[in-house]
Amino acid sequence: QVRLLESGGGLVQAGGSLRLSCAASGSVFNINSMGWYRQAPGKQRELVATISGGGRVYADSVKGRFTISREIAKNTVYLQMNSLKPEDTAVYYCNVRSTLGVPYWGQGIQVTVSS
Repeated sequence: QVRLLESGGGLVQAGGSLRLSCAASGSVFNINSMGWYRQAPGKQRELVATISGGGRVYADSVKGRFTISREIAKNTVYLQMNSLKPEDTAVYYCNVRSTLGVPYWGQGIQVTVSS
């Protein structure tokens, strides 16, 4: 079992920056990949970015603005979000996948970008 604790969301003006953090605890030795998804009101949850031994994957909508990184020693994944847009407003969820492909989700954290 993996437990995830997210932090760093909030309200920011368009063009601003935020940094999300997600710390994993529990069976962290089984982690294969870490990442972030988001869900805006009335929309499906979508991939934002993931990081694993195979590299980094970004949604087209955030390429060049968001950067995902991972601090293995702290079992923590970060999402640096720059040049934020109102359409980035959503609940952001941390996601971890085990080596068996089992997904674990954080509770979600609100990011609101005002125009």
